[in-house]
Amino acid sequence: MRQLTNNREGGPAVRVTAAVAALALACALGLSACKGGAGAADAQAKEGKDKVSDAVPVEIAAATRRAIAASYTGTAPLEARAESQVVAKTSGVALDVMVVEGQQVKAGQVLVRLDSARAEQQAAQTGATLRKLEANYARSRQLAEQRLLSANDNDQLRYDMENARAANRLANLELSYAKVEAPISGVVASRSIKAGNFVQINSPIIRIVDTSMLEATLNVPERELATLKAGQPVQMTVDAMPGKSFEGKVDRIAPVVDSGSGTFRVICSFVGGGVLQPGMFGRLRIDYDSRADALVVPRAALLDDEGDPAVFVVRGNKVARTSVKLGYLDGSWAEVRQGVKLGDQVVVAGKTALREGSEVLPINAKPVASAAAPAAKAPIKQ
Repeated sequence: MRQLTNNREGGPAVRVTAAVAALALACALGLSACKGGAGAADAQAKEGKDKVSDAVPVEIAAATRRAIAASYTGTAPLEARAESQVVAKTSGVALDVMVVEGQQVKAGQVLVRLDSARAEQQAAQTGATLRKLEANYARSRQLAEQRLLSANDNDQLRYDMENARAANRLANLELSYAKVEAPISGVVASRSIKAGNFVQINSPIIRIVDTSMLEATLNVPERELATLKAGQPVQMTVDAMPGKSFEGKVDRIAPVVDSGSGTFRVICSFVGGGVLQPGMFGRLRIDYDSRADALVVPRAALLDDEGDPAVFVVRGNKVARTSVKLGYLDGSWAEVRQGVKLGDQVVVAGKTALREGSEVLPINAKPVASAAAPAAKAPIKQ
């Protein structure tokens, strides 16, 4: 009777113990499964990350069509077409200096007036002598016609008169030197005297520059001799005024090639009288041919291989080194005559890290718009 009672009391306990054990086993299996799943996900994420990190980040650009010009570029300082150092042709004190720096003057305008008292006296003296000898010669001619004066005496009087006339002309010329005149029209660039200064003969006192027309001389390699012609348009920028461009033309071309340097001189002219001044440093471009619809790529896409121009073309997510045949080079653009088609994506930055078949990650590519699910309509308020 006691044994039966004990079995009834122990049955439920055994069942509870078995349930607890089963629950613990299930938890252990679930935890193991969770750990295994997380490990697989981490492995896949790491593998994807390594695959992305193998791609080289680059910048790309598409081959497109635009107008392009063939040109020759060079640098040269601007020079005035005409310039004069005005010198004093006689000595004397400067009584009046009539111009200042920056003043416009015309050819023949009086710039400086020197003391001319001595020259005036010399001109008056030689003038008086000339008039006396002219009168004597007039009488001697009458006497010679009447055979009252020998031909030798008459010739001597004529010689004395011509000599006096030359002396008078010289004295008048010396007197004219007291007025220093401008030999050319232009602007006074410098003045080295003031009123009251004593001026020595042949000393430079004023510098005049004709700024109405400015010139820039390029020393061009002889291979360009057949392409550059007089009258071609010239574009110029100067360092003193960044962002501004000035138009001119090829004025003339020297027909002789310098044997030492292998260059010839091309003189370009620009209208002055404004902001352009002599001495400014100019960067010139002469366009000698153009194409209105050329296939071009950025010049930065060209590889630095000498004698074999090439670019990296993006094919899918990899690059292919493609040889190209170049045409004109115009600033930041290069014309491609063969090797690239319209719309091809070429690498413009990051080329040094690439090899044939390298995987790339364009960092400036426009994202492709994905088909978005239609937005749910907002409920209509009653």
